[in-house]
Amino acid sequence: MAYMNQEKKAKLAPTIKAVCQKYGVKASLAVKNHSTLVINVKSGYIDFIKNFIETDKSKPYGKHMSEEHVAYLRVNRSLDVNPYWFKEHFTGKAKAFLTELFSAANAGNHDNSDIQSDYFDVGWYVDVNIGKWNKPYEVV
Repeated sequence: MAYMNQEKKAKLAPTIKAVCQKYGVKASLAVKNHSTLVINVKSGYIDFIKNFIETDKSKPYGKHMSEEHVAYLRVNRSLDVNPYWFKEHFTGKAKAFLTELFSAANAGNHDNSDIQSDYFDVGWYVDVNIGKWNKPYEVV
């Protein structure tokens, strides 16, 4: 059963903060529902939104992204990162940062899930948010 608490978050925080500092990104950490480590990326030198839009538009599935969705992303400047597919949606420094961030956030985690039998066994879940619905991501 997935479980995350303040003590586990505190153990992971120095490594996560080091990754953020390496890439010039500011982020905060939180625990949600005692099962999820949440990383809210607030600002930084990497333009994740622009990178996401350009990368997706170059993919066959991205050609179907509506102009309304693109406009929404540009105006609201917030994005929830899919932990299983981020490598397909980002390139360059954005992809490198997210790869290191997920690696740091999952240090000591396990995933013994078997989706065919509907059995899910993870140490904890990780959510990464670029900006928030009420506070957009800022490129500095």
